[in-house]
Amino acid sequence: MTDSISADWERRVAAAWASLDDHTEDEFVRLIGELAAELPADSAVGLFERACAWDSTGHSDRAVPLYRQALETGLTGIRRRRAVIQMSSSLRNIGQAQESVALLTAERAAGSDELDDAVAATLALALVDVGREREAVSVAVAALAPHLPRYQRSMANYARLLVA
Repeated sequence: MTDSISADWERRVAAAWASLDDHTEDEFVRLIGELAAELPADSAVGLFERACAWDSTGHSDRAVPLYRQALETGLTGIRRRRAVIQMSSSLRNIGQAQESVALLTAERAAGSDELDDAVAATLALALVDVGREREAVSVAVAALAPHLPRYQRSMANYARLLVA
């Protein structure tokens, strides 16, 4: 399903997220829930926003099923990528790091955008949790290398050699 979301709704959701620290956990989850309820019941975006609210208030266990539903319902665009990253982080938090590694490895191969470094950082954490520390450092250094004012080539080579 493709959600038809108004600019006003997007603005109100952005304002709610900007006010996260002004609310108790319960208030914030309720606020996002009310906004999501303005969308159709099977809205992938509504499911995603609810998942994010649970996740951001420390409830990874409640967020994961909603992320899964949002993705299965056809979440698209940048929210789809965010859902994969955030669900993978939540999976890690609830002891399912191996699934997190699998999802993020696939996500790295799926394309490139402004969230590449977030994918890499989350993958590095998940790799540590599954005992693949050298690979985790390699992923982290490779993601950091392009942002360095110098030594990009050396760091990229070091990252590659860690797992060669």
